[in-house]
Amino acid sequence: MFRALEASEPQIIIDETHMTHDEILAQFGPRESMEYDVVVVGGGPAGLSTAIRLKQLAAQHEKEISVVVLEKGSEPGAHILSGAIMDPRALNELLPDWKEQGAPLNQPVTDDAMVFLGEKSGLRTPNAFLPACFQNHGNYIISLGAFTKWLAQQAENLGVEIFPGFPAAEVLYNENGSVRGVATGNMGVGKDGEPTENFQLGMELLGKYTVFAEGARGHLGRQLIARFKLDEGRDPQTYGLGVKEVWEIDPKRHQPGFVLHTAGWPMKSDTYGGAFLYHMEDNKISMGFITGLDYSNPYLSPFEEMQRWKLHPNIRWYLEGDEAKGIKPAKRIGYGARAITAGGLMSLPKTVFPGGALVGCEAGYLNVSRIKGSHAAIKTGMLAAEAAFDAVQAGRQHDELTAYPAAFEKSWLYTELKKARNFKAWFKKGLGIATLMNGIEQWLLKGNIPWTLHRSKPDHMYLKPAAECKPIVYPKPDGKLTFDRLSSVFISNTNHEEQQPAHLTLKDASVPVNINLSKFAGPESRYCPAGVYEFVGTDDGKQRLQINAQNCVHCKTCDIKDPTQNIVWVTPEGGGGPNYVGM
Repeated sequence: MFRALEASEPQIIIDETHMTHDEILAQFGPRESMEYDVVVVGGGPAGLSTAIRLKQLAAQHEKEISVVVLEKGSEPGAHILSGAIMDPRALNELLPDWKEQGAPLNQPVTDDAMVFLGEKSGLRTPNAFLPACFQNHGNYIISLGAFTKWLAQQAENLGVEIFPGFPAAEVLYNENGSVRGVATGNMGVGKDGEPTENFQLGMELLGKYTVFAEGARGHLGRQLIARFKLDEGRDPQTYGLGVKEVWEIDPKRHQPGFVLHTAGWPMKSDTYGGAFLYHMEDNKISMGFITGLDYSNPYLSPFEEMQRWKLHPNIRWYLEGDEAKGIKPAKRIGYGARAITAGGLMSLPKTVFPGGALVGCEAGYLNVSRIKGSHAAIKTGMLAAEAAFDAVQAGRQHDELTAYPAAFEKSWLYTELKKARNFKAWFKKGLGIATLMNGIEQWLLKGNIPWTLHRSKPDHMYLKPAAECKPIVYPKPDGKLTFDRLSSVFISNTNHEEQQPAHLTLKDASVPVNINLSKFAGPESRYCPAGVYEFVGTDDGKQRLQINAQNCVHCKTCDIKDPTQNIVWVTPEGGGGPNYVGM
């Protein structure tokens, strides 16, 4: 998959004091560097589509172009998690022969249902009234992880170099401030921040252009947006957290291609959220719950909401056995969680800056009304690649690829996102008004909307003090339909090298107890779907925040929702995190 990198074995001298980044570089550097025409950060659909399109253009014009893709997961697809229903429109443009090439789009959608849930009831919207965004005929229910793995293979076949297990940890800049590439993280640093005997210095990967495709709330993307003020004049980005499980169910309860979306219970009408249940091939269902991270009650737990939702009669029917009818109980085989961007067009930052570009969910191109982002990831990867190819051929480097946002504004994707621009914003007015207004906008007006709604606050500012909110009592897990976080994380195959420094860092270690716990009842212990954060008692009768970084599934919720923005997610050692199979 990747070629071995030779490293001279440095003599490790452990100092008494914590070594800084610059001290490590001074002692063990300089870093080895490799030069490419284009460096791509992130081996998901957006990053791989960028790389594929660059190689296609080079072949068409009989030119050479060197492209490398860095992926922090152990292999392409290991960290990918999505619903997922794929609209093949962008894939048809990128690889028209995808069927012949064996792309894992095996289960076409056969039926759509939108159901509004009460605690015990369910009301299905007649299909004639389903807006276009909820109609999925012509789309496919897929495992996005399996698709990504296949896409990586297509990229390699075209000569793209892919380095899995190599997280980009730092953006490198030229003297004039333009981006000149990235550096991968150091390996073999101990918990105390000191190099160990297994220490290996990171590498520099330098490009004429660097394309960032890290997914929602990318670690480097976040830094670039702040540095170049790319979000100036835009609405703040808003996110949802998707918690997902894959189950194998009895064939008698399986309807291949059936797509079920639900709204309403267990969420209060003032909280944005909804759920999905997709019937994949081989008697598998993909089910998940999305909670808008602009919720206000600090006692809310997106993980627990998902567990509670499974107890609804309309949902548990698929999972419970029925001995009398010879129906076996379903088996849970996969778990994961990931934040998704939901701000759409109004929250889209400027996507180019000197030396690079943002593509896919890194920028926030997901269409939240359709709950689809992979077609947008593929399309924006292609558009960025076309701009970068032309620039490299013209002998340019490290400038702004202005042709990329210009091409996006002329594309079908722009038209699609413009139609959906108000979808999430209506939910601030409650489920009833949101349903009515989205119905008017999407079904009656067919997306030709004369008005635009705006947001003014980022998600972390919506939390109310605990004193103003009612605690939520969630049912205890039964180990059959509902589970705790730790047994869930176990089936996500999550692992991190234990001896490395925690990749979940605090700007100020006193804040979690003094502010988050005392004012907001410690929301980090609830919003994290992997049990990373827990408040534990100390010997002197006080509380402290314990960070179990080993459990982290890289969903990025803490980075988004922490009310004081005190938690900063940084990249762990390469290959750490979940190893999703079939997600």
